[in-house]
Amino acid sequence: MAQSAHIRSYYAASINLPLAFSSLQTDVDCDVCIIGGGITGCSAALELAERGYRVVLLEGQQIGWGASGRSGGQILQGFACGQTKLQRLVGKETAFQLWQFSLDAINLLKQRITQHQIQCDFQQGIAEVAVKPRQYHDLKVVAQEMQTDYQYSSVHFMEREELCSVLATSRYLGGIYDANGGHIHPLNYTLGLAKAAQLAGAHLFEQSLVTGITQGNQPIVHTAQGQVRCQHLILSGNAYLRHVMPSIEAMVMPVGTYILATEPFAEASQLIRNNMAVADVNFVLDYFRLSADNRLLFGGQVSYSTIDPFNLEGIMRRHMLRVFPQLHAVKTEFVWGGHVAITINRAPHFGRIGKNIYFAHGYSGHGLAVAGLAGQLMAEAVAGTAEKFDVFGKIPHYPFMGGRWLRTPLLVLGTTYYKIKDYLA
Repeated sequence: MAQSAHIRSYYAASINLPLAFSSLQTDVDCDVCIIGGGITGCSAALELAERGYRVVLLEGQQIGWGASGRSGGQILQGFACGQTKLQRLVGKETAFQLWQFSLDAINLLKQRITQHQIQCDFQQGIAEVAVKPRQYHDLKVVAQEMQTDYQYSSVHFMEREELCSVLATSRYLGGIYDANGGHIHPLNYTLGLAKAAQLAGAHLFEQSLVTGITQGNQPIVHTAQGQVRCQHLILSGNAYLRHVMPSIEAMVMPVGTYILATEPFAEASQLIRNNMAVADVNFVLDYFRLSADNRLLFGGQVSYSTIDPFNLEGIMRRHMLRVFPQLHAVKTEFVWGGHVAITINRAPHFGRIGKNIYFAHGYSGHGLAVAGLAGQLMAEAVAGTAEKFDVFGKIPHYPFMGGRWLRTPLLVLGTTYYKIKDYLA
């Protein structure tokens, strides 16, 4: 079967570990079957194979084809919903546990980069920045809470003067700098995890789209050319796991998000002098960083209908020039997008279906580090140690209203209010 290419993106054009796996062409038995070849699935495959399990991973396209290979590459602590909201959802004690798990996720990512010698352009440092006075005040409060309530010493608040000393724009009023966060080339990282999983003994298959699942004591996963019978099943398709497990599909919504990559230019290092990643805190946010070959990667602009915006390059350039007007003569070389899965409360959704099916999804754009932890925790749950995995199960989740046909229009309608609010402010 011919391989389908990754979408055209800077990441696909700069792959440093070309991998190709055959498609599933027969029936196989294994201990654990994993659906989805992104960071979550490859992390679970690596962890389980290292524990001696017979592992089969099925990817419908190519390893890293979805959000794992297209994202902004930003390594963030916490979760998309924020700690204040998380405390309201689960209480202070459980929220603190989950916070610690998010730091474990960052440590796991760094450990795997080192242990498996994954060449993914890792850089330390990330900042969340304020566009409006209210955001400036809120971020100062958050920074103080991180330092006092969570004993998180790697953050400090950057006033405007300090921020402008490292960031060549006057758009932002201040922000939180986190030395523990950072950024990577996400596709090369995902491919590195896949290679490590393969070397540990996992069997990976590409171009093996799952067409159905027969649940039971030994779940059977069906593809066009073969099937996998397993003792345990892990679902890690996130926004791309559609029509396979309807009982959890309604809990997440796919949302389009987009990134522009400029051509390389000599002055790139002067834009972000400390090479940190940056994101504002608008509802529809801008985020950006430098690549290893002196490009600006600038992300933002969402589509809640999953339909790509008209004149996407023009829209992305307009957002970029609002932050860095000095780049008006720098050309665009790549523009691409992909889908992330969001939940109603923007907290990740982990859980079980029956006694032997595990899932993790709904990272809501905050999944680069957490996805790796999710794979590890599902592997631990398969092995009989589910204490950490079950803490995530305490987060309440609800389906999006409207069913399959109306939930997208209702979400578009609801989020339009916040877009207008950002615009008017």
